[in-house]
Amino acid sequence: MYAVVRTGGKQYRVQEGDVLRVEKLEAAEGSALTLDEVLMLGAEGEEPRFGQPLVQGAAIRVQVRRHGKGEKIKIIKLRRRKHYRRRRGHRQQYTEIVVEAIVAQNT
Repeated sequence: MYAVVRTGGKQYRVQEGDVLRVEKLEAAEGSALTLDEVLMLGAEGEEPRFGQPLVQGAAIRVQVRRHGKGEKIKIIKLRRRKHYRRRRGHRQQYTEIVVEAIVAQNT
């Protein structure tokens, strides 16, 4: 079984056992969370169930593995012939999660 879940303004296709890096979630490492913004459910050989916008009674149980920072992104601004240069960097914070179960109510 697979699902499409929305978290942090992005959508992810997940299956049980998947490891994902999502936008930072406010949860302690090792804790369990439930993501309830499920947009679609599907299984091998079955018709997918689409939500309008969410699938009723569906949720994803995940466990928080760790928190961290991503790769550094370099931001450079330049105006030619004006002696204007700015250099900055950014490292996005993330939460690494493991999908434990996809819970779907049969309706």
